[in-house]
Amino acid sequence: MASGLIRRHLALSLHRNVRLSAPACRYASKAAPKTDQDYDYSGPSMKTTVPGPRTQNVGAINFFCNYEESRGNYLVDVDGNRMLDLYTQISSIPIGYNHPDLLKLMSNPNNLVAPSGITRVQTMACGSCANENAYKAMFIWYRNKERGPNAPSEEELSSCMINQSPGCPELSILSFMGGFHGRTMGCLSTTHSKPIHKLDLPSFDWPIAPFPHLQYPLEEFTRENAQEEARCLEEVEDLIVRWRQKGKPVAGIVIEPIQAEGGDNHASPDFFRNLRNIARKHGCAFHVDEVQTGGGATGKFWAHEHWGLDDPADIVAFSKKMLTGGYFHKDELQADKPYRIFNTWMGDPSKNLMLAEVLNVIRTENLLEEVCRSGKALLNGLYELQARYPGMLSRARGQGTFCAIDICDDATRTSLLNKARDKGVLLGGCGSQSIRFRPALVFKEYHVHMFLNIFNDVLAQHK
Repeated sequence: MASGLIRRHLALSLHRNVRLSAPACRYASKAAPKTDQDYDYSGPSMKTTVPGPRTQNVGAINFFCNYEESRGNYLVDVDGNRMLDLYTQISSIPIGYNHPDLLKLMSNPNNLVAPSGITRVQTMACGSCANENAYKAMFIWYRNKERGPNAPSEEELSSCMINQSPGCPELSILSFMGGFHGRTMGCLSTTHSKPIHKLDLPSFDWPIAPFPHLQYPLEEFTRENAQEEARCLEEVEDLIVRWRQKGKPVAGIVIEPIQAEGGDNHASPDFFRNLRNIARKHGCAFHVDEVQTGGGATGKFWAHEHWGLDDPADIVAFSKKMLTGGYFHKDELQADKPYRIFNTWMGDPSKNLMLAEVLNVIRTENLLEEVCRSGKALLNGLYELQARYPGMLSRARGQGTFCAIDICDDATRTSLLNKARDKGVLLGGCGSQSIRFRPALVFKEYHVHMFLNIFNDVLAQHK
């Protein structure tokens, strides 16, 4: 059988499709032959009215699906009603439910996938649409808190259709300078890594906080870095207060555990712990963008696990190494009505099949332990190289194999990247002068030494 975890995830992502019915005449036909598909049912079987007692009716939803029990042409709901499905999730099921050939692709990963303290997942197609819809979820959650038990007013319903308040409220998301959260319009308002991403495009008037700029080596600048983080946290609180006074209260805070595109910028676990407390204090949702850091590259499956918090996030976005996109979220961030967070596929179900096998490989091959070993060798090697070439290299940093090092200037970085490529090593830049390292989880220590030898040759020739 398919993984219960992934199947439940698929069910959560697809359950909003509506079942439509209409009066119809009786069509007399020849007796249908018994199905020759072993995984198909023999016919419909209705046990309750629809919606049944186990379905929580929320407007346009007539029932919730039980994808574990659905087979072939038959969709089963949570009350055990079995229906011949001629609608197939808005024409999206190609070869029936639970086709055995598809189930063969599924494995049984353990429950290391879901972040701690988070019970729901919303699949999407990519990192940008994951964050975009996570922002929507935070706005919906925030307005529902303000509205309480009351339904949206007629004024809200009408004004939202012409992009006016109160239906389109003046809410905001607080983000950090140097952050990258995607290229869609809402995400671009929280992206501050490179001008090329934002030039000529309208943006929301949302608050932007400074991200700590740490000095390296960390052990030599403990006091200075603590002061820098305290400064940034103080500015976060000040921005929340100022935007509330402007009439654009902060519904959520979004942050990367390591600012990747912006230059592999790190902060201490204490910084993130205090930031989490600030979000809670001011009633803001706390959204951790793990699109690039999630999936094991830092030595833990989720980079925010390094913070040591029992309750580190309300929403966690994922993509890239997870092969699909989406976000995990707490129950209270679940949209209250159908179609508020919605698209046809709600992600790509086939990618969930591949993800199941990837998770199985991570577990059976102990790849997170491998990442810790090779990451330690990589970072130590970068330390040695920056000591050998202090005029070119500085600020080596990282967690696991999620590492980076600064180059003296952009022109030198470009030259080093090209020369390394000519010697058979592909590297990438980030920020204004950094080289970032993003190997696969199967990157081993001997690969590290192979790279270090080649890169040393490149640096020696450049010198």
